[in-house]
Amino acid sequence: MEKKDPFVLRHLADVQPELWWLDSDPLEPESHSALIGDVGADLCIVGAGYTGLWTALLAKERDPSREVVIVEQYETGAGASGRNGGFCSSSLTHGFGNGMNRFADEMRVIERLGRENLDEIEETVKRYGIKCDWERTGELSVAVAPWQFEDMAEDARLRNEFGDNVEVLSKEEVQKRIHSPIYEGALFDVDGTALVDPARLVWGLEKVCLSLGVKIFENSKVERLEEVDGAICVHTPYGAVTASKVALATNVFPSLVKKARKYVVPVYDYQLVTEPLNEEQLKSIGWDGHEGVSDAGNQFHYYRLTKDHSILWGGYDAIYNFRGKVTSDPEYNAETYAMLAEHFLKTFPQLAGIKFTHAWGGVIDTCSRFSPFWGTAHDGNVAYVLGYTGLGVGCTRFGANTMLDLLDGLETERTQLTMVRRKPMPFPPEPFRWFFIRLSQWSLKRADEHEGKRNLWLKTMDLFGVGFDS
Repeated sequence: MEKKDPFVLRHLADVQPELWWLDSDPLEPESHSALIGDVGADLCIVGAGYTGLWTALLAKERDPSREVVIVEQYETGAGASGRNGGFCSSSLTHGFGNGMNRFADEMRVIERLGRENLDEIEETVKRYGIKCDWERTGELSVAVAPWQFEDMAEDARLRNEFGDNVEVLSKEEVQKRIHSPIYEGALFDVDGTALVDPARLVWGLEKVCLSLGVKIFENSKVERLEEVDGAICVHTPYGAVTASKVALATNVFPSLVKKARKYVVPVYDYQLVTEPLNEEQLKSIGWDGHEGVSDAGNQFHYYRLTKDHSILWGGYDAIYNFRGKVTSDPEYNAETYAMLAEHFLKTFPQLAGIKFTHAWGGVIDTCSRFSPFWGTAHDGNVAYVLGYTGLGVGCTRFGANTMLDLLDGLETERTQLTMVRRKPMPFPPEPFRWFFIRLSQWSLKRADEHEGKRNLWLKTMDLFGVGFDS
């Protein structure tokens, strides 16, 4: 580890390698038994994160008589769904710019569907009384270098033309909202983002599913799928589910449809949380609107206030391990936490001396176009959605709805989209995959350091439609 400033490191002296969202929360439901023996269902869902839970909820709302079973290898929300930053965005394409680069002809429709999807999530939260600290705050994309601010006026004009509601804030205007000396301006998405407690959202969706008659089995890793007399048998160590339709909501874990694995790589993302800010510290930073915030660079931080006025601070580092190994070992990364603390103090120097209390990491599924993709297998009886790339809190509902359309054989506005009908470019095999990703990360860092200028490698990737631009 590169030697760090002792002043910075002192802020990490009391940090605990624990997930802040799960710290003594009384709303966590009781666990579910493992699947023992054989059961039948109309729909079997593999995975009990956001995608799986939304699929179950929507399936029951479409047809309350449908027998729905969820099978989860760990516990509900154990993966990315329970450990993210809680940004619930309307974007279905990991940002407007990324979507325009790939689906320009459809972006007007995609943006509208994204806004409708976010509104429907909010309506569901209210209708079922889900206690997840839902707050429709909007989001600031802050320029921390002059070059990042240059195109924001044009971005705002285009997005508003497509039906979004965004504003350009000058240096003075954004610093009036949040007091940071490094802000050069911002793009404010007024209502396109809500902040939530991600774990409470998982638990709330879980309780709704149970109330609708969905059966959930935990600690039941699915080993394989088998076609049996026109149905699909979902095998676990101690039992099996035989269902006419199967929805795969496995996120970063190896897909049960092997041909889908080449499109996804796992990367680790990290977060810190401070102790609650006192009144004086809160006054020093402003932030009365509680907006979600992200940097406008290629490598960016995302951060927000929590319900107790702590600051959650994450992002920037996206770490890929050779051969894409997914284990718990990289979830605590001392070097990354030191870097995060250093960047935090640069953004908020007035908070020098504050303590970080929690630190954790998690793995997300990334595809080459930085937005989800869909597919089917076993004669259309199995469907999957993958590749959310860290922006899945809201998009998973859209992903689930689209999966159900595919399984039900429905031709909808969703299924006609190019982003649904086409898959991203697959990643090359190792060791070329590792080289490809590391060179892209180095190039993005270099672009941020040289006023956004993209080198030959990134320009080549742009020509092939590969998503390393966000």
